[in-house]
Amino acid sequence: MDATGRSLPCFFLHVVSAGAHLLLALAVAGRQLFAGRGKDRAVAGGGNGAGRGFRGYGVAVRTTWALAAFELLFAAYSCYEGASGGWALDAVADQADAAARSVAWLLLAAYLQFEFPSRRGRRDDRFPGPLMLWWALFLLLSVLGLAVHAATSLDGVPVPAHSWALDTVSVLAVGVLLVAGLLGKREAGGSAAEEPLLLDDTADENTGAHASAYASAGFLGLMTFSWMSPLLTVGHKKTLGLDDVPDLDHSDSVAGLLPAFKANLDALASDGTAGPKLTAFKLTKVLVRTFRWHVAVTALYALIYNVATYVGPYLISSLVQYLNGGDERLARKGHLLVLAFVAAKVFECLSQQHSCFRQQQVGIRVRSALVSVVYEKGLSLSSRSRHIHSSGEMINIVGVDADRVGTSSWYIHDIWLVPLQVGMALFVLYSNLGLASLATLGATVAVMLVNVPSGKVQDRLQKKLMGCKDVRMKATSEILRNMKILKLQGWEMKFLSKIIALRKTETDWLKKYLYTSTMVNFVFWSAPTFIAVVTFGSCILMGISLESGKVLSALATFRVMQEPIYNLPDRLSAMIQTKVSLDRIASFLCLEEFPTDAVQRLSSGSSDVAIEVSNGCFSWDPSPETPTLKDLNFQARQGMHVAVCGTVGSGKSSLLSCILGEVPKLSGVVKTCGTIAYVSQSAWIQSSKVQDNILFGKQMDSEKYDRVLELCSLKKDLENFPLGDQTIIGERGINLSGGQKQRVQIARALYQDADIYLFDDPFSAVDAHTGSHIFKECLLGALALKTVVYVTHQIEFLPAADLILVIKEGRIAQAGTYNEILGPGEEFMQLVSAHQEALSGIDAIDVVNGASEDFSSSGAESLSGSLSSAEKKDKQNVKQDDGNAQSGQLVQEEERERGRVGFWVYRKYLTLAYGGALVPFVLLAQILFEVLHIASNYWMAWAAPPSKDVEPPVSMYTLIYVYVALSLGSSLCTFVRALFLVPAAYKTATLLFNKMHISIFRAPMSFFDSTPSGRILNRVSTDQSLVDTNIANKMGSIAFYIIQLVGIIAVMSQVAWQVFVVFVPIFAVCLWYQHYYIDTARELQRMVGICKAPIIQHFVESITGSTIIRSFGKEIQFVSTNSHLMDAYSRPKFYNAGAMEWLCFRLDMLSSLTFAISLIFLINLPAGLIDPGVAGLVVTYGLNLNIMQVALVSSMCSLENKIISVERILQYLRLPEEAPLSISGDRLAHNWPSVGEIQLHNLHVKYAPQLPFVLKGLTVTFPGGMKTGIVGRTGSGKSTLIQALFRIMDPTVGQIIVDGVDICTIGLHDLRSRLSIIPQDPTMFEGTVRNNLDPLGEYTDNQIWEALDHCQLGDEVRKKELKLDSPVIENGDNWSVGQRQLVCLGRVLLRRTKILVLDEATASVDTATDNLIQNTLRQQFSGATVITIAHRITSVLHSDIVLLLDNGMAVENKTPAKLLEDKSSMFSKLVSEYTMRSMHT
Repeated sequence: MDATGRSLPCFFLHVVSAGAHLLLALAVAGRQLFAGRGKDRAVAGGGNGAGRGFRGYGVAVRTTWALAAFELLFAAYSCYEGASGGWALDAVADQADAAARSVAWLLLAAYLQFEFPSRRGRRDDRFPGPLMLWWALFLLLSVLGLAVHAATSLDGVPVPAHSWALDTVSVLAVGVLLVAGLLGKREAGGSAAEEPLLLDDTADENTGAHASAYASAGFLGLMTFSWMSPLLTVGHKKTLGLDDVPDLDHSDSVAGLLPAFKANLDALASDGTAGPKLTAFKLTKVLVRTFRWHVAVTALYALIYNVATYVGPYLISSLVQYLNGGDERLARKGHLLVLAFVAAKVFECLSQQHSCFRQQQVGIRVRSALVSVVYEKGLSLSSRSRHIHSSGEMINIVGVDADRVGTSSWYIHDIWLVPLQVGMALFVLYSNLGLASLATLGATVAVMLVNVPSGKVQDRLQKKLMGCKDVRMKATSEILRNMKILKLQGWEMKFLSKIIALRKTETDWLKKYLYTSTMVNFVFWSAPTFIAVVTFGSCILMGISLESGKVLSALATFRVMQEPIYNLPDRLSAMIQTKVSLDRIASFLCLEEFPTDAVQRLSSGSSDVAIEVSNGCFSWDPSPETPTLKDLNFQARQGMHVAVCGTVGSGKSSLLSCILGEVPKLSGVVKTCGTIAYVSQSAWIQSSKVQDNILFGKQMDSEKYDRVLELCSLKKDLENFPLGDQTIIGERGINLSGGQKQRVQIARALYQDADIYLFDDPFSAVDAHTGSHIFKECLLGALALKTVVYVTHQIEFLPAADLILVIKEGRIAQAGTYNEILGPGEEFMQLVSAHQEALSGIDAIDVVNGASEDFSSSGAESLSGSLSSAEKKDKQNVKQDDGNAQSGQLVQEEERERGRVGFWVYRKYLTLAYGGALVPFVLLAQILFEVLHIASNYWMAWAAPPSKDVEPPVSMYTLIYVYVALSLGSSLCTFVRALFLVPAAYKTATLLFNKMHISIFRAPMSFFDSTPSGRILNRVSTDQSLVDTNIANKMGSIAFYIIQLVGIIAVMSQVAWQVFVVFVPIFAVCLWYQHYYIDTARELQRMVGICKAPIIQHFVESITGSTIIRSFGKEIQFVSTNSHLMDAYSRPKFYNAGAMEWLCFRLDMLSSLTFAISLIFLINLPAGLIDPGVAGLVVTYGLNLNIMQVALVSSMCSLENKIISVERILQYLRLPEEAPLSISGDRLAHNWPSVGEIQLHNLHVKYAPQLPFVLKGLTVTFPGGMKTGIVGRTGSGKSTLIQALFRIMDPTVGQIIVDGVDICTIGLHDLRSRLSIIPQDPTMFEGTVRNNLDPLGEYTDNQIWEALDHCQLGDEVRKKELKLDSPVIENGDNWSVGQRQLVCLGRVLLRRTKILVLDEATASVDTATDNLIQNTLRQQFSGATVITIAHRITSVLHSDIVLLLDNGMAVENKTPAKLLEDKSSMFSKLVSEYTMRSMHT
């Protein structure tokens, strides 16, 4: 090509350079670029000399002045030469560029010398980020100048010596500047564009053995990722643990990045614009603004990478001409060509790996920031908002949406990179094919436009898919919380079918989404072929000769375009998913928050009035027509004790909630003075140590702590725990009895030493003795001078109150002292009369002094010698454990596989669907695609003449027809491949889901007791999501890369077989590197999976207990815990990203070495020995060698990391299984049990093998058709006995025989469906009243109404507009606890079984309602065996037999009359104490 044609790149480069320097000059002159970084920054150093000596500053200033002087001299020389040589267009551009350079660099040197020191604060010992970005951009321009001049020189056009000098000096100078800038930055710590928001000492946190390896790395270590080497060495020698992973840099931790993110979020969310407060677009702006430095750096890396990738295609034509030997001037340029190719590859390698690492770093930061703000938002949600957004949806936001937005950093630059790539491709094509490149542009635009409708379809499908996932996760979360209830009722398989049905709806949308993606993939995989056909066809129609050099340059360009176009469907799909996730997060962040102004909170001691409510009107529902509480007026002075009583559903708990500010206020004023401690009716216990639950973030004060344990009667319980107060409580307090949970709650409140205490009926869950002790020692003793408001159904606790509030239908019906309100109103008299009626069953008992002494301690003495030898041995084993603190814990650390992911995991995944029958077809289609693709390129290289003077072997039309046929064949193969891959992926995901859920639902209750639900939810959400959409594509990609790599080597070996000699050892080294890397990466990825579950667990736990967290003012503490968990998750993720780039950098360099050696072979072969076209084809494929090799190894590593999700799911396929639901050849009579006799023989039961026995040798008979009451101190084993009866846990030793049948010999469903229970924790599921009473749909509406009337709920349900279809929200939160217990009663009234168990069935209802229920049960279950566990003595007085348990053993088992006759019996003492407590009423 002539000089004019070849001067076009030089002209274009001069224009770009002049424009960039002009902008720099304007920015520096106007102080726009740098002054903006610190508008409010104080000058800390004083004068121009402030801090001038930081490392790199002096070198940078001197280098800038030197470069400015050189640029000035060069500008003067250019003007002189231009004046003497004429004013051609390219000369004018050259002179304009020189002038702009000299002005810009002089201004920049002056800025650094005089302005910069005076603008630096004391923490600013580093260069501004924008300045370093400019240096990097200038380096890119200088390298491009060298490349363009080299290419021009290769084409025979002479390049002036001063141009070579300018480029060389520029590259060297800016290299020095960048090194100085990076060294200065590393010394100062942190990012060059990120200012610490708080001038504290947090920067020193990372000192020591676990300091951030990244933060302390030097320049060379950063460039080559050598800072990862120590961790990789440790990981190669041993199995990594989390303690081996270094800490994060402060700027990567939540503490370092969250303040800036929140500041930007607040600024944009309150920008005054109309419309939603926060949208997906605004949230994107917040993220970009917060992480703009990393965004800018990755943009620069992406720019360098994309420019470097097009250098090879641009030079191929010159290489073919050189090999053709047609131009003697090119014969001596071979080595320069090789140098240009290899230099471009090195730049490509460096920029790509650093870009990838930075993008992952941004992703980690984005996820940390989003999860943190979502968590804080979750803690501050109002009650209405919590009802709108279920816990399942919140889990998806944290577990899926935040991850998705984090991974969006991979394609954040695609919006401008794709046009840039197309532009560069057109530039290369125009240089070779002229106007035919316009056809390329048209074809590319057409391919882009095809995406518009498919993108809209994918967006709609993705929203539907995520909506279905939310519903499923919500249901799963609810079921996991209530699994014990489901198993007791025998409903677990019914609810499993509900989950499977929800999954079916989800997978219908998933299937549509996958098949839509298949069509999109087919279009885009065919796109490069389509563009090539259009381009070459246009050349033929326009008469442009297709020489082999031009054709190969075009093919190489298409191959470079192939990657972004191939990835475009995935990128578009990911962008759509990210947009949906951003919408969901933004929507969540806009939800209504807990109103901070609902209560006027005064500081301690500022008022004599502790609580005051004036004209209060409150409503849980948004409709003000039906307020929950109305006309509230009361006042509690400091030190007063206020009791609240009333019937079920009257609004007692809502009254406490309005004091806390939880109920939306319609009108009125609420004031509180001092700190508040709150004890809820449904106990909220954290999954942590007993001690941590009591301290609740406070410092340990041993004396105070012991006193609190004594007050709450917890010392004896702790002695029975395997590790005392260091025992970890299971999720939701699963390994504590109901009474123990309440006492831990009370201890937590007491330890806080608050001014105001709110108790929501905590005495209902504890036995009579313990309740009396707590009331006397805590409320009347330790809290005598505190303000206390307590809700209670136990009338005997009311006389001690200074003020009693009787609530009826949301109003205060009566208020006053006990004696004041006893006579005037009927509401209070009804409660008192019911209480006296309940006491009437007790015969007159002579109460003697000392009768109320501690029965539990005396009982303990009487039992001291009665422990079996097995029990003693068991206790010794626990005490003598050899230092393994986990041995006695119910909740164990999550199981983690070690070493390589077994081949069986891959085999299981591949063969699960259709026995792996589709896998060979996928591989065959991929092989055919590659063969046809190579054949089409080979055909073009062979059929195109080396120059226009040579006769082509075939006509141009034959050339294009054959090419089109081969290309169509290869495109069809991609479609066939997708058609086989999608059903295999879909089927595998469905089978894994179903098998995992069946395994979970059939697991014994001990699994749920010891496994936090976060671990299970992590598998059914995050891991399942990867299986649904990711792993099959990743496996397909590996097959694609392997086949492509084999194809590349096959093509390269056609010309130089020596390539094999080089490739084999280099590939072996690559495999060794991969093996060395994977040991560490695998364990890091496993840690990522394990560290994610605690985040979800803590999130769910915090949302559930948000009312308690807010009431204690512990939001900051819980946010800090969340930040710690997020950092623990980010650590292995960050170093996993670093490890991947460490590997890819080395592989890239090795493959570049292979490519360089093959090029050297080519240019040193004798002329005419090889076909230049085929040689050019070798180079065309060789350009992709490093890409394919790195892509293959990194995809293999990525797959091994992701396949861990399959491994974790398969783990849950091997869970222990409960006994069969039914036994084949059903031996049970249809009316079994007909008598209802229950016999216990030497029953020993424990919760887990490593824990001590709870029931110890129990031998008791419950006669059929009789009523047995079970009493005993909290934690004595009452509820455990019932669980054993329902086979929630099987006996370790002994038998349970019902009507002559050993229950361990029959199916679980056969057993549980023949028994009925009202459990201790009343549970309602989201849905309607009807399906809560009758989940299996077995009864008519008339039967359901009859049951509702019997359980005193009929009138309440009839008031509701939808009657039986009235909604029940998640956890039944729109029903009071007492109403929920009545619903549970309704369930057993419907079933009418021969054996009924009441486990504290009336603990949360008032005495009047309790009396009605007892009468109903006596009528409806007159001939049934009824076992009643109760803390209310009156509930068991009418029993035929009373069984008293203590410490897991039967102490007394007689009729109530006989036990009462014996004044020394423990039951008699218990009744005496209860009577004494009630005498005041």
